[in-house]
Order: sequence, then structure tokens, then C-alpha cells
Amino acid sequence: MKKIRPSEKKRKEMEKLLEREGILAMEEFHQLGQEKLYQEVLEAEVDAFLGRQWHQRAAEGNHTGHRNGYSARKVKVPGSRLEVWKPKVRNTGGRKFVSRLLHGCVQMTEKLRTLVLEMYVRGLSTRDIEEAFVDQEGSPFLSRSAVSELSARLYQEYERFSTRDLSGFDVVFLFVDGVYEAVKKYTNGQALLCAWAICADGTKRFLHLAAVQSESQDAWEAFFEGMQRRGLRQPLLVISDGGKGAIAAIQGRFPHADRQRCIAHKLRNLLAKLPKDVAAQILLEFKAVYYAADRSAADVLAAQIIEKYAQQYPAAIQCFTEDMEACLAHLKYPEGHRRYIRTTNLMERTFEEQKRRTKVLPQHQHERGAVGLVFAVLWRASLKWQRVSMTPLELTLLRNIRAIICPHDHQTGFISYQLAA
Repeated sequence: MKKIRPSEKKRKEMEKLLEREGILAMEEFHQLGQEKLYQEVLEAEVDAFLGRQWHQRAAEGNHTGHRNGYSARKVKVPGSRLEVWKPKVRNTGGRKFVSRLLHGCVQMTEKLRTLVLEMYVRGLSTRDIEEAFVDQEGSPFLSRSAVSELSARLYQEYERFSTRDLSGFDVVFLFVDGVYEAVKKYTNGQALLCAWAICADGTKRFLHLAAVQSESQDAWEAFFEGMQRRGLRQPLLVISDGGKGAIAAIQGRFPHADRQRCIAHKLRNLLAKLPKDVAAQILLEFKAVYYAADRSAADVLAAQIIEKYAQQYPAAIQCFTEDMEACLAHLKYPEGHRRYIRTTNLMERTFEEQKRRTKVLPQHQHERGAVGLVFAVLWRASLKWQRVSMTPLELTLLRNIRAIICPHDHQTGFISYQLAA
């Protein structure tokens, strides 16, 4: 029996469909039409590869290869899944037949996977994604398990991020904070430590993320040590909340750096120790100290507040005087930078975006899933962070502070300052 090309079979299937009585099944007709078109292109590609048409004999001395049947392929295209037959060839002298058409479909499928991954990172559940990508018969292109497998790529992104060299970042201000995610088998949630920085060139950089058991001193020290092994430079100022573990680790791993207590966290602590009827007014007086023009003015205002409220609100005043040096450390630095460095608000706002994303999950099934998704959200948010202005005068002031803090450190020059010079 004479062999029939797959494209010819598709044509005959379309003719039979047109001969049916009743309403024409347009979706089936369009699918067959697409399959016929794809099949014709595949057959034209193999004709060009071999240098001869179907049933045409090879020229004398031409040994480019021979047709050797077909292999079935499922091709995903927008809105449909096609069945085509890829031509096979043999005796090609080491050459490999590669279909540009099918290669293009693979690239399109990869773009689809990337799109699905971004949808997952931005807040859609696996069920939502499964329902969004279906063919004309309602069958999903990607099942929930397939989407979950794609999410493993997020952890691979994290692994590359967590091992990158940090020596190229001239860190001036280092910020650290922790966040908790609900993970199966973790009673109080999985602790994730985060670090980001403002560098001498004005860029804001997301530096590191790591999963730990708790925000203990040992966990923070290991976190800092890991970044230092990767080349983290000595920062001038480290900003954190009032956690004892973080404070002890900062003092141990960055003994020459100043430490700034996050003012936003401090004000929340003070608010909790004041009566509701006077809290708002007294809080304004506390803010006036932290937002003073310079350290001398802050000391005067602080002394007035202590004298005024020490007897009436002793718990609040005790909280106010604790860690005072760290609360006012930002006043040592250029005025234009103070609004960025007196709190950890940049990452706090990013955490809000991360929580908005992860709340669609009752809990993560494992640590890798939690770390991968949280990293993906934080990393994508960090790409939108705006630069901080670094004027020549401000850079000179920062350079002088580093020379005082680290008199024996030969890396006292800032990258952008050296470029400007």
C-alpha cells in the first residue's frame, strides 16, 4: 500500500468533518487546520534538510540521509494542544535534524512556564493558575502539581542569590530584620532573617535571606558570618530592631560599626507603655527627640522629657532611656540620609507585600517552598527600590566617618567617591 503523508491524512480528516450532517464542529475543524498547517511545515523542513521531495530519489553521490518514519508529538500552543508527527531521518552522516518549528514551540512553552511562575509569585494560588490555563476541551495545560514543581525553580533562584559574591557592594548602611512564615511542622513559624543595604553609589541592595530556627544570637552571628565569607565589607551603620539576639550579634560581628535602633519599633514600644488618653500627645514629644536637628538638641529635649514624665510614667521613661545611644546614632550621619537610616521601614513595607502574597497559602509544606517564595517576592520588590542621593559632600562626610571608625582599614575610599574624583 502506498504510504500517505501525515499532512494528507489531516486533510482527509478535515474533508470527512465537512461531510458530517448537522452543525459543523468549528473548534474541531480549527484544531485539524492547525495540525495540518504544522504538519506541512514539518514535512517541508525535512524536505529541505534532505534536499529532495517526498518519494524523490537522491542524486548520484548524494548521501544526506533517508526518511525513517515519524514519531508522535504533543505541541502546546495558545488555547490548544496539537497532535503532530515529527519526521525521523537516518544515515545523515552525523547531522541532526532539528525542527525550527518545534524548537519555537519549546521556547513558547518556556515562556508560558515563566508566566505561570510570575503569576504564582504575584499572588495566584495553584488552583487559580490551573483554572486559567485550559485548552478548548477544558483540560488544564498545567496541573497544580506541575505548578508546584515549577515553584521549585524559585528555590534554585534563591540558591544562586545566596551564594553570590558581595565584595563588589560598598555597603555604607546595613539593615537587618526577621520575618516569620507558617511552615508545616514548625509550631511558631519558620524564622527568615533578611539583610539589605544602601551602598556608596546610592543603590539599595537586597543582600541575603536565610531560614533559621529563631532570631537567637547564634542564628544572627551565623547569618552575618555567611555574608562576610562572601565578601561583605564593614558597614558604617547597622540598623535593626531591639531584639537582644540581633543586637549582640551586631556588636560581635561588626565591632567598629555604629548601631541604629529602628525608631518605628521603638515608638511602638513606647506607645504600649502609655495611657491611651495621653499617648498620642506624649508620643509627639518622643518623636521630637528622635527627629532633632542634631545630637545636642536631642539631648536637651530628652532631658526635659525625662524630668517631666519620670514620676508619672516611669515604665515609659525607662523604655525611652534604654538604648538611647542607638536610637540617636543616625544624627551622626548626613541629614539627607537620616530619613532612610533611622528605621527599617523599607523592608517592613516589602514584608507587607510578601505577607499579602503568602496569605493565600494556609501554610508552606516545607522550608524550601517558604524560602523560595519569600525570596522571589522580596527580590522582585527590591528591583523597584529607588536610589538614595549621594552628593560629594555627603560622601566626604561618610568617608571621614569610616576613617575614624576603622583607622587601620585600608578600604576607606568609597567607589562612587573615587569615580567622582
